[in-house]
This record gives sequence, structure tokens and C-alpha cells, in this order.
Amino acid sequence: MAQVGIIAIGRNEGERLRRCLTSVLNRALPVVYVDSKSTDGSAELARSMGADVVDLDMSLPFSAARARNEGFERLMRVAPGLKFVQFVDGDCEVVEGWIDRARGELEAAPRVAVVCGRRRERFPEASVYNRLADLEWDTPLGEAQSCGGDAMMRVEAFRQAGGFDPTVAAGEEPELCQRIREKGWKVLRIDAEMTLHDSAMLSFGQWWKRAVRSGYGAADVAARFGEKGLFVKMTRSARWWAFEWTVLVLTFAVVGPLLTWLIALGSARERGHLALRLGIGLGMAAILFSALPLQMIRVALHVRSRVPGWRTALAYGFLTMIGKWANYRGQVQYRRDRKAGKNTRMIEYKTAAARAQHA
Repeated sequence: MAQVGIIAIGRNEGERLRRCLTSVLNRALPVVYVDSKSTDGSAELARSMGADVVDLDMSLPFSAARARNEGFERLMRVAPGLKFVQFVDGDCEVVEGWIDRARGELEAAPRVAVVCGRRRERFPEASVYNRLADLEWDTPLGEAQSCGGDAMMRVEAFRQAGGFDPTVAAGEEPELCQRIREKGWKVLRIDAEMTLHDSAMLSFGQWWKRAVRSGYGAADVAARFGEKGLFVKMTRSARWWAFEWTVLVLTFAVVGPLLTWLIALGSARERGHLALRLGIGLGMAAILFSALPLQMIRVALHVRSRVPGWRTALAYGFLTMIGKWANYRGQVQYRRDRKAGKNTRMIEYKTAAARAQHA
């Protein structure tokens, strides 16, 4: 097990961080915790538990990617002979048996650079948003395009790809995985329990901010790789529903009443032509308007077999589609930031109250 080291990152995670560190420190592995200027004593807690702590310099542009990179550099100084690194977020707890299983997968497959498993929500019953986050983590098994914040990586591949890009504010793991795969390595998702995560999403506002962040990160990653990259389909879908579809809907909403008014004013011949156009327009409008609820139902049907009931499936379909507007807002924010020459921004969705509720 001396071949494996742990890097945890966090900010103001409180009791969640204690659970996180307990799940890895009891294995006598080298553990580095990177703290992003917590005000709840997280850094002191980590030191008291025996972790090597890096206090991130917050005067520099912050990103989780930079925190993970600095954690990696410290870990390599503490234990230079490590072959594998388990990255974990400070609000996650590593499940018993995962470290052994992931290390075994990497040892058995020399071209696999990243191994990830099933992340689950610790409190799915706390809110519909937590339940839907748990569903997001349930992704297909086998060779994958990317991983999330919890994954075990091969040190050789991580170094060869240049580590995380610190300028990526969200979606840094998929961005790194894309570069890793371009080097000829593979990303593997296996059928094994990996971590327990606490999203602490208890309100629609938190969920909305998280969706905005997803759109922002997707636009960032998609812009870096062009058509061959990840999230191209996601960004196009958000643009279609939130902008193009909306413009069409508003157009019909204006044109329909306008034609009706013109019919009332026009001659008998003109009224006939306008009535025909109005009928065609209303038919097209009906089809267009129905596309959104039909897509919500389609998404719900797609996930129905993976959730306990129709209520959750329908909520997933509804929020997935409403989230397109939040995703697109994130895209717009990203383009504005890039045009203004600003650094990519972090969008925080966890409130202090939500953090404290289950801590």
C-alpha cells in the first residue's frame, strides 16, 4: 500500500472533512490535505489528525485544479516513490476496500491511467436535488471519457499529461482526462463502491447555481478542444433550448396575435390568406411548445429503471430541461469573462447553512 498516496482538498467542510480524513488516515497512507483558506479550523483539524497540510495561497487565482496540483507536488516530496494517487474531495468519504480495488485495477492494466467507481450521496433523502445528484454519479461502466473529483490516477500518466490545468475553474477532471487519453492512456470506470459524497443541496437556488457552474465549466472545456472535445453536445443542447428554442417560442407568441389583429383589419381576400398563415403558424407553435414537456418525459423514461419511482424520474426530467437555461447562463458568463480577459471564475453553490445541516 506504500505505492498509494492520498490528496484531499477542501474549504470549510467541518465534520465532513473529519470523516474524509478518517477514511484514509486509518490505512497508514501518506495523506496531503490542501486547504483553501477555511475559517472553520479545517487546516488545524487536518494537522491534528496527522495529515500533511498545504495552506493554499489565495492571493493567486484560485481553482480546485491548482489545489490538486499543489497537493500532488507536496505528496511527491513527502513520498517520492508513489505510483498511484487517490484524489478525493473534502466532502467525500472513501469507502472501505476501494483503495485496494483501484490499485489492483491499475496494476493489472498498465495502459489504464485513471480508475473511478461509484460515488453515492450520503443523504439522498434530504432533498430531491441530492437524489438527482446521486443519479448523476451512476454513469456507465467500462472505458470512459472522464472521471470526477474522486479517482485514483497513475503518477506516470498524471505527470506526462502535465497535471491539472489550473486555469480551468470547473470541469478540470474531464479536461485532464482528455489530455491523458490523447497520450494513449485509458480511463476506466469499474463496478465498485468508491466514495460517499454530501452535496448539501437543499434548495432550488443551490441547484440552479450548480447548473450554472456546470454550463460555465462545459463551455470552458469545450472551447479548449474544439469539435473533438468533451461537452460539445452539452453546450449545443443548452444553447438550443435556452436561446434558439426560446426565441422561436417568443416569435410565435408575437406573430400569432399580430396576424389575428391583421385579419380583423384586412379585406375578405386578405383575411383568407392571413387566416391560412395563422393556422399554419399556430400548428407549428403547438408542435414547438410541446417539444419541451415531451423532452422532459423522454428524459424521465430514460432514467426510470435506475430510480425508485416515477416521482424522482419526472423530477429528473423536469430539472434536467429547466437546467438548460442555467447551463446557458454559465456559457454566457464564460464568454463574457474570456472577452474581458478575466480569469475563469469559481461558482459556489453550497451555503453555510447547507454545509452545517448534516455536518
